[in-house]
Amino acid sequence: MFPENSAHRTTDQAVTVHQPTPLASIPAAPVIPVQPGVVPAVTSIVLPDGRVITGYAIAPSQPEPVAAKPVVSRAAVNIALGGIGFGAVCGGLVLLTTFIAALAALVQQLIILAAVIFGGWIAIQVLTATNQRGATTVNIRKAVIKRNHFHG
Repeated sequence: MFPENSAHRTTDQAVTVHQPTPLASIPAAPVIPVQPGVVPAVTSIVLPDGRVITGYAIAPSQPEPVAAKPVVSRAAVNIALGGIGFGAVCGGLVLLTTFIAALAALVQQLIILAAVIFGGWIAIQVLTATNQRGATTVNIRKAVIKRNHFHG
């Protein structure tokens, strides 16, 4: 049903089996069984499916008491207080930067307003000066300079 795989060894070939070599025997310390001081009571529990489990009740182990904590160093307290103070000041710093930005915008608007008003005043001066006086006549004469002397 399945084709023969030529890559596999057939059962006719010899197989070498390597057995582990035991190490030199080291005399081990004898194991001495130690009985507990009190033999715990055997407890049986019946599960809902009818099986019964029997075993010893084991008392939970109590952890060792925690050693007294060392006194916190003064530097650690100062660092913690500095962090709390910085956190409390951050809100004020945000408000301060907002105030500075608003003040800068106000100054910018005042400068623009002054430029508009000053430009308008100059425009009014120029336009009203030409309308009130009328046309200005300028006489241009031919100037003659002879021997570094002006003859007008």
